[in-house]
Amino acid sequence: MFKREQTRQFNLKNLKFGGNNHIYIQSMCNTKTSDIKNTVQQILELEELGCEIIRVSILDKEDAYSISNIKKEIHIPLVADIHFDPELALIAIEQGIDKIRLNPGNISDKKKIEEIVSQCKEKNIPIRIGVNGGSLPKDIAKPTPEHMIEAARRHITILENLNFHNICLSLKASSIDLTVKAYQLASQTFPYPLHIGITEAGTSFKGLIKSSIGISKILDLGIGNTIRVSLTDDPRYEVIAAKEILKELHFKEDMPTFTSCPTCGRTQYNMIPIAKEIEAYLNHINKKIHVAVMGCVVNGPGEAREADIGIAGGKGEAILFKKGKIVKKIKEENILEELKKEIDQF
Repeated sequence: MFKREQTRQFNLKNLKFGGNNHIYIQSMCNTKTSDIKNTVQQILELEELGCEIIRVSILDKEDAYSISNIKKEIHIPLVADIHFDPELALIAIEQGIDKIRLNPGNISDKKKIEEIVSQCKEKNIPIRIGVNGGSLPKDIAKPTPEHMIEAARRHITILENLNFHNICLSLKASSIDLTVKAYQLASQTFPYPLHIGITEAGTSFKGLIKSSIGISKILDLGIGNTIRVSLTDDPRYEVIAAKEILKELHFKEDMPTFTSCPTCGRTQYNMIPIAKEIEAYLNHINKKIHVAVMGCVVNGPGEAREADIGIAGGKGEAILFKKGKIVKKIKEENILEELKKEIDQF
């Protein structure tokens, strides 16, 4: 089995991709790519949250010709998602794309494949082959791990025969078990870095649960060089979720930890909106800090004694505590302001 640090390594813009234990966070824009202003704005927001690689859809020439202008405004590698039309891939390369998501088996013109690969070689642009359990070649009856590997092999062989090896591979399905087994088999079959995720997982509730289980299982096997938490929602939630998964699995340390209790009849202040706002506030904090928002003083400082900063509510007020020790009381209307100030000063 080729684990993270054993796969082939290549450069992706300024990133060392594969061959190490760093797992990059990836997402995808849901804007129209030719809408440069909104696409750039979305990418910059995702960058701020911790996105390290971003993919955009290239549906037509207008999208493809927008790449150079988008790249001028962003700071992370840009990936072009292309299907069937080789001309769009060639324009994307000309426009300075950092990576292409392409299935060479979907392009019938072999000369065009050779031209794309030649240009990618010259400009040091890697290619991601993305196998999806829901869209396998027509002669493959149903999605199984073995069939997904066969689909990947066909595409990889085309590139390898052209002496191209800067390849990233993904094998996603909506079934957790199918996806995990496909990645296990891929890591035993191909030496290329793997982009992992559960595709068509669902909304930010069920999709997050499904993705967390599937991605964690794969990462625990030592497999996976990049992740995307695919959600039917704002892509910001994909990045936040990916960071949290990596933090809980101890792959990412330089980020906040948030603790809050489930509330009960002892809670006498409006805790839930405060907890949600503080959690959202911490998404933009790039430092290791443990913050707790607890419902009552009976268990608050004790249960969250490891928190650097925390509050526990009373009737119309809360106590502020640090490492389990009570510091002062705060009026309910001042809780958010005081807690944010403590977080900023930490």
